Amino acid sequence: MVESHEAVFFADEPEGPGSSGQQPGANGTWKVLVVDDEEEVHAVTKLVLADFSYENKRLLFLHAYSGREARELIAEHPDTAIIFLDVVMEKNDAGLDVVRHIREELKNSFVRIILRTGQPGQAPAEKVIIEYDINDYKEKTELTAQKLFTTMVASLRSYRDILTIEANRKGLEKIIDAATSICRLRSVTNLASGVLTQLVAILHLSENALYCRTSGIAVANIQGSFKMLAATGVYESYLDAEVGGDLPAKVLAYVQQATALKQSICQDNRYIGYFCSERGEETVIYLEGWRDLSELDRRMIEVFCGNVQVAYENVLLTQEIEGTQKEIIYTLGQLAEMRSLETGNHVHRVAEYSRLLAEKHGMSPREVEVIRLASSMHDVGKVAIPDAILNKTGPLTAAEFEIMKTHTSRAQEMLGLSDREVVKAAIVIAMQHHEKFDGSGYPKGLKGEDIHISARITALADVFDALGSDRTYRQAWEMEAILDLIRAERGVHFDPILVDLFFENIDTILAIRANLAG
Repeated sequence: MVESHEAVFFADEPEGPGSSGQQPGANGTWKVLVVDDEEEVHAVTKLVLADFSYENKRLLFLHAYSGREARELIAEHPDTAIIFLDVVMEKNDAGLDVVRHIREELKNSFVRIILRTGQPGQAPAEKVIIEYDINDYKEKTELTAQKLFTTMVASLRSYRDILTIEANRKGLEKIIDAATSICRLRSVTNLASGVLTQLVAILHLSENALYCRTSGIAVANIQGSFKMLAATGVYESYLDAEVGGDLPAKVLAYVQQATALKQSICQDNRYIGYFCSERGEETVIYLEGWRDLSELDRRMIEVFCGNVQVAYENVLLTQEIEGTQKEIIYTLGQLAEMRSLETGNHVHRVAEYSRLLAEKHGMSPREVEVIRLASSMHDVGKVAIPDAILNKTGPLTAAEFEIMKTHTSRAQEMLGLSDREVVKAAIVIAMQHHEKFDGSGYPKGLKGEDIHISARITALADVFDALGSDRTYRQAWEMEAILDLIRAERGVHFDPILVDLFFENIDTILAIRANLAG
């Protein structure tokens, strides 16, 4: 026996990169841990298995001479394939303690444990097999060269199959998680970027993917010309490139090939995913960077891409529905403008001013979009106002003005049955955008923050744009006069915080006005 080995554990070969925590069987070797307190057992095991190989992978031996050393080594090398484990070492059941530690504390159910003992009476086979998760039990006298060879092949085959099952399980989890993430995306650009990210995550289950940098692009065929949607790795610099001009010829060739064949291509270290909607919109995902794609990798890609195709169709359908809804909303807003002989672009400008102010006020992207759409319907109630009042060229009488003020409540009468978020926001804006910060507005005389923020935003946007446009009862104001009025009405008509944001971003506001002139 060997007396007191202090941290005596070593490998017969230097360990390659990523040997700890890496996919088992990497670098062309199977790790075998020999745990025994007799030097001779280590030497004989190595000698007998010196020329052994399985699936073109040789053995890499690790050595421990006590239960403590074994626990340290298996923690450091969780990708060990086989352990030859002595039962009796520093104490009679030291080996059994190691088994318990591996299975219960380290949660390592993959390594194949072959218990070896020279004193079978100390650990009866029946009791050990029933109570401990071991894979084989041998007396040292049983392990001839032939039986050792047979045991190794059977154990490695079992280990390999367990890893395959585990890889499939992880792959399925990745696909499910990836598909769930993909289905949350609501734009083609975000979908393309998400697919690139998720495919890289899925394929990094392959051991070879750990040694390379994955690069890829996503392009869409828009009106006969491919446009870049997303890029990763070495292709990030091409994000604004014109596909067909600046992209490397090899990449363009693969994109064109997939488009011509109208199918995905999995070749060498590349994957080119082709997606086409029912309406003919085409998107191509190009990924490269793996040494080889295994059959498992290919199957995972096929399953994942089946889900991506469904997600792609859903994104396009969602965009179509949302686009239709936005057109309807803008049309409703424009109806009042058309009846009052005013330009329809007033609606679009108010919507864009409102969007900008909402962003600068710190609202979430969703809140900003709701305000942008809802603000376009701020005057929708005017469709219920008689033409004689709506288009009167002179000042309104007191009675006429009371009728005009009812356009705020008419919006609720017209839209109140809808439970859509945008329509509900539009009702609030329509009813409150004539309220004033000091409480002197109508219809309810609301004051300060009792006025909803969306209405306070729209009020400022509406007055700014309306004063700069011709009306039947007056000419458009000069810009300086408009800005002077807004300054004067800070804290009176308008929310002072919003007035400050307005002037901090006046250049952008004037640019919006110029771009949507007419």
